[in-house]
Amino acid sequence: MTLSATSGSLKHLRKVIWRFQQTFLTPLQNLPPFVATIVSGREQIRSATVTIDSVVFEPKKLYELLASNSLPPSLQRESSVEVMGQQQVGALLEAALGDWVDFWFVPTPKPFVIYADHDEYTTFFASSKSKLNGVIEPLLKQGFKAVDYERNL
Repeated sequence: MTLSATSGSLKHLRKVIWRFQQTFLTPLQNLPPFVATIVSGREQIRSATVTIDSVVFEPKKLYELLASNSLPPSLQRESSVEVMGQQQVGALLEAALGDWVDFWFVPTPKPFVIYADHDEYTTFFASSKSKLNGVIEPLLKQGFKAVDYERNL
């Protein structure tokens, strides 16, 4: 796990034109299966980066995760946390979704990216409908709730 400041990263993420998107309610009381479904999609996620857009309240779960990896509990706008391995990817995404932060989640490989906010919405963006369907169809099959909301970033 690495923690870094990534000046300009938010501007770069917002510049990308994502042709397809779908937003889900973030199931705070049921995060483990939500995250497991995302991480175990069609393509095996090998690594991921969470880039903080804003911190609304102290991100206790992310701070615990950082501390467990001997990193300082310090997150601010454009802080990035990068992890390797599916288990760490899942732990990072679950911690970020469970805290009051707005963030980008960029997996590798990158069939999709996520923007999630503290208002409990998780939006999936992809460059093609098939890549988007690769992540949203399993979520829908598991009963997670999609909402009619288009995010303009």
